[in-house]
Amino acid sequence: MTTSDGRRVVVVTGASGGIGRASARAFGALGDAVALLARGHDGLAGAERDVLQVGGRPLPIEVDVADTEAVERAAQRVESELGPIDVWVNVAFTSVFAPFMEIEPEEFRRATDVTYLGYVNGTRAALRHMLPRDSGTIVQVGSALAYRGIPLQSAYCGAKHAIQGFNESLRCELLHDKRNVQVTMVQMPAVNTPQFDWVLSRLRRHPQPVPPIYQPEVAARAVVHAAGNPGRREYWVGASTAATLLANKVAPGLLDRYLARTGFDSQQTRQPAAKHQPNLWEPADDEPGTDQGAHGSFDQRSHAHSPQLWASEHRGLLAAVLGGAAVAGAATWLAGRRA
Repeated sequence: MTTSDGRRVVVVTGASGGIGRASARAFGALGDAVALLARGHDGLAGAERDVLQVGGRPLPIEVDVADTEAVERAAQRVESELGPIDVWVNVAFTSVFAPFMEIEPEEFRRATDVTYLGYVNGTRAALRHMLPRDSGTIVQVGSALAYRGIPLQSAYCGAKHAIQGFNESLRCELLHDKRNVQVTMVQMPAVNTPQFDWVLSRLRRHPQPVPPIYQPEVAARAVVHAAGNPGRREYWVGASTAATLLANKVAPGLLDRYLARTGFDSQQTRQPAAKHQPNLWEPADDEPGTDQGAHGSFDQRSHAHSPQLWASEHRGLLAAVLGGAAVAGAATWLAGRRA
């Protein structure tokens, strides 16, 4: 379904920064009507300007995705003001950078409520509207950490693992019921987002994504592609994601030991930790002048392209080309043998 003027209606949670912000802009550039769900007033205003600038129709809604009823009301408002929801993208999260025993129980619970149950709340709200129409797509923005846990991020890794299991269970149910509503998941690499300046950290040095780092626009391209091609159960973004997931299948114990040696230093810069107001309980981009946009503070070290993403999006074409090359090579070898 689309609006009367031919636009898709897309909902993006966590739309005020990072992958959510870049995805909202990417959908807007396609002419879509984009509902922007986030907590921060200034960040939402910036996201609204982004979508307008590229030709989309924005609808900013301040909401905490951990609040089930608030998410349900937001979905109803989208349906009333923009029209039937075609695509729902779950991105919103928060986290804590610290060894597990340095995270307070209420902090761990809050990170789980937002990062895991926020996806559950968004998915339920979307399905309430999509299932009666038997139409729609839900994109879960995941991570390589949905399969492979790393130190200092126990709350985030736990939530992403939970999302993975939840999404697989839901997908099986939709397939069993022969529904035309589809769910897919996009597993992300390390991305240059503001989270490393926003999340609660008890590390001695400033947190950073584990290199290689990709720009949010790379992730956004994958989200938009998945929304338009939701038949696949999941997409992998970045060579590092593919390498991590494959290594974890083959030698998870070896990876445990490798991450025990390298996972602490690789997640911290050489700079001492800066004091800031974390976004665990309150948004970091609420007050005027606090909007940070999609990017974090690692632009100089981030990749703007991912050949692996292109290969993932075009795996059918790639398989045909490689298959053709293999057949041609085999024919040449046989001809040589006959000669």
